Amino acid sequence: MTDFEINAIFSDYTSDYIKPWQPAPFSQLTILLRTAKTGVDHCTLSVRGAREYEMIRVAENDSFAWHSAVVELDDRKISWVFNVYTDTEHLLYTRRGIEGKIEEPSWWNLVPGFCVPKWMVGAVMYQIYVDRFSNGDESNDVQTDEYNYIGNHSVKVEDWNRLPQADDVREFYGGDIQGVINKLDYLSDLGVDVIYLNPLFVSPSNHKYDSQDYGHIDPHIGRIVNDGGKLLSPDDHDNSHASRYAVRTTDAGNLTASDELFALLVKEAHRRGIKVIIDGVFNHCGSFNKWLDRERIYEQIDGEPKGAYVAEDSPYHDYFQFKGGKWPYNGTYDAWWGHDTLPKLNYENSRALTDYVLDIGRKWVSAPFHADGWRLDVASDLGHSPEFNHHFWQEFRKAVKEANPDAVILAENYGDSSAWLQGNEWDTIMNYDAFMEPITWFLTGMEKHSDDFRRDLLNNTDQFWKRMTYYWNGAMNSAPMFISMNELSNHDHSRFLTRTNHKVGRIETLGPLAAEENVDMAVFREAIVMQMTWPGAPTVYYGDEAGLCGFTDPDNRRTYPWGRENEDLIKFHKEMIRIHKKDRCLIAGSVRLMESKPGCICYARFDEMETVLVIINNNAFDVISRTEPVFAGTAVNCDMTRIMMSDRTGYNTDPVIIKVENGKMEVKVSSESATIIRCYH
Repeated sequence: MTDFEINAIFSDYTSDYIKPWQPAPFSQLTILLRTAKTGVDHCTLSVRGAREYEMIRVAENDSFAWHSAVVELDDRKISWVFNVYTDTEHLLYTRRGIEGKIEEPSWWNLVPGFCVPKWMVGAVMYQIYVDRFSNGDESNDVQTDEYNYIGNHSVKVEDWNRLPQADDVREFYGGDIQGVINKLDYLSDLGVDVIYLNPLFVSPSNHKYDSQDYGHIDPHIGRIVNDGGKLLSPDDHDNSHASRYAVRTTDAGNLTASDELFALLVKEAHRRGIKVIIDGVFNHCGSFNKWLDRERIYEQIDGEPKGAYVAEDSPYHDYFQFKGGKWPYNGTYDAWWGHDTLPKLNYENSRALTDYVLDIGRKWVSAPFHADGWRLDVASDLGHSPEFNHHFWQEFRKAVKEANPDAVILAENYGDSSAWLQGNEWDTIMNYDAFMEPITWFLTGMEKHSDDFRRDLLNNTDQFWKRMTYYWNGAMNSAPMFISMNELSNHDHSRFLTRTNHKVGRIETLGPLAAEENVDMAVFREAIVMQMTWPGAPTVYYGDEAGLCGFTDPDNRRTYPWGRENEDLIKFHKEMIRIHKKDRCLIAGSVRLMESKPGCICYARFDEMETVLVIINNNAFDVISRTEPVFAGTAVNCDMTRIMMSDRTGYNTDPVIIKVENGKMEVKVSSESATIIRCYH
């Protein structure tokens, strides 16, 4: 076969090649393959464990032909590859391209009935770390000396603009749910479709990954309608004396008012067309949790059952795994990674615990709260065995989807997540391995915590493309890829803008000001262009759009710089979000590598209606990009329009015509630039 005939062969998981895109069990599935119009004798579809289907030529244009086969589905996963025959050759076309033999990662896979929420496909998400976003109600602020946590008293930070200090887990700036409500119009104007909120439930820390009560929103970020009690004296570290904290976090009026405020937030977000996802931390709880009550807060409340730390006969005893010890006040419980403030939950030994957490899964996606889904913290760690882990998430999915069929279940996990993405557990993942990490290495040479610099990975397009398509070359099904959370920064890693300065370290070693030195805004714009043009749900970490910097936590949790924003960067985000939403192919279209050379890469997003080319040149010099857009659906001869160009000087959206001649295009691109070129078919 000629080079053209080989490059013409194409299929993928989009709705142009799989119809319907999310088929039901026991229905018909139509699978398509594109080839060159001439030079191909016939094509077949080989279904794993079944027969080989002859494909019928169903359409053609001047360059290509499309072949189709209809398969009868049952309720089991279907896997397939293609065979392309000429008079003299047989080519095997798999999800990894043309191969000599079928290997396990070669199969295309689809699970009938695995339906992800359509509203998540390509949705623009915005992550909010609530304490650091906006203070809308100063009356609920955590007070200095209100309680003791990890060796020191709580601290109310009076200066909103003060940079976070090392070990700031007990320091609070006052951001709250009312602050989020107050900024909903800003988020709507930015173009946000979904808000993802870091944990909201009662908790003693500013990050709230140490839940005290899963059943209620923390009044410190909600509403305090009944206040009282005393602060701790400076030398008192006994939380059984922290009566103001106890009143604020256990009073029924405060808890009800806070829950109602969250319901109002969701209502107001929905009124603006914005969904709301909340954070579920179910692998472990916190030492303040009423089930354990290591801080003896609930021990002081009449009628409250004793916690498992307090009494051996606690109704919550089996919620935890103890390693001997004696009661009262037994501190030998199993803790996540040895952190005694994060007791690991012992689901295998307590059906009551499992049922309670399943009820929590239902509660917050149901009336009157109507949250639109869950982000699951360290989801693969839950339980004490892989078997139970999968069993639990199957039950969790059933509970959540019965309560709200359109809710999304999005999990935090590193590495191959395909075992959880078979249609009966998670919907998708936070896309560290095939988005945040490869983009960071390619554009900055930095590790995502700013803990290392790898010159060999900077501008390494081969490694970049291999990692960006990591999930395409494994057992993952199609749907999760189109709703994966594609972040450049978040609460666990350094800010992307800081990574552009190539400084290796953290605030403990370099100090916070080093995070802002010599950052490269042009490289950051390249990353934003890639984020808004790559398959998945582009997710902006609060303040990234305003130019926030920061090393890894806690420095990445700086307050939003209201009144000090980088307005040009916000405008650039708005423009890229507008482009992302305007072009359907950027939401659910095909993706294909068009050109790859050191520091410069071109990929295409395309569907039946349009083609978008994205050219990234991360080199310190101009380059000539030569591509063949015809393989991404353009006519052999046509005009394309440059709609965005960013470089060291800023960005430009003035349209520029670029010609495709004989299927080829040549473009000069500036150093540290991103170029977007579009045409409609």
